[in-house]
Amino acid sequence: MENRTEVTEFLLLGLTDDPHLRLPLFITFLLIYTLTVAGNLGMLLLILLDPRLHTPMYFFLGNLSLVDFGYSSAVTPTVMAGLLTGHQVISYSACATQMFFFVAFATVECFLLGSMAYDRYAAVCKPLHYTTTMTTSVCSCLVTVSYTCGFLNASIHVGDTFRLSMCNNNVVHNFFCDIPAVMVLSCSDRHVSELVLVYVVGFNVFFTLLVILISYIFIFGTILTMSSAAGYHKALSTCASHFTAVCIFYGTIMFMYLQPSSSHSMDTDKIASVFYTMVIPMLNPLVYSLRNKEVKSAFTKIILGKYDH
Repeated sequence: MENRTEVTEFLLLGLTDDPHLRLPLFITFLLIYTLTVAGNLGMLLLILLDPRLHTPMYFFLGNLSLVDFGYSSAVTPTVMAGLLTGHQVISYSACATQMFFFVAFATVECFLLGSMAYDRYAAVCKPLHYTTTMTTSVCSCLVTVSYTCGFLNASIHVGDTFRLSMCNNNVVHNFFCDIPAVMVLSCSDRHVSELVLVYVVGFNVFFTLLVILISYIFIFGTILTMSSAAGYHKALSTCASHFTAVCIFYGTIMFMYLQPSSSHSMDTDKIASVFYTMVIPMLNPLVYSLRNKEVKSAFTKIILGKYDH
């Protein structure tokens, strides 16, 4: 029987080995994370405080903000601590925990974006039946399914990745415990694990993308038949924001996970990882709020209300 010593901790290589770049990167990520926290928790608070935003669309947006905050927080503080201290060692259990919450929240986002597309379809294509279609129970069910799928998916991937024997190889070529970067360390046969990763991620991505694409086919068909210029521009504006977020998120996820680990370039993966772990959660509140008159109006009302006191 082969003598193997299993690892108890991992060494994260981080983004750079140049000590002169650590402080600039720390300041950059601190700024990004501050904007992410302020943007997402601010959006969530705004939705909770303003009764006019207690609608299905903003119910989904509130959950999206919570998820963006969650999966950014699973990664970014650890990265910043590593840049500040130079200590980039993470324990076996902490690595598994980080991977679990990141994968869970990222998967929840996939299903939330699909649910939001269906909500937009109901609003644009079936406006007279919208209130009876997107009831409180339907919205709650869609969100519950999203979280269930997310945490189930995370359990599958983390269990499948950490059942592999890592032996003496514990150097993770990334700044956090992402699935491909940890899986490639295995000294046992990882073919089945790679297939599980590709098929499960593939199902989640393509199922939710199919819902989104079908919804948008009907939405654009309805928009093209609109006689009102105001209705046309309003519907197109709402869809453009959501579609932008969908393209950015799904494009990066497919690039990262729907290829075998042997095809991965570690440096390219790091850049992509920074984008979807830190930049996308910061961008989403901007994409959904800056062009949204209701959010701007609610924000103004709360600020003015505070000044009135």
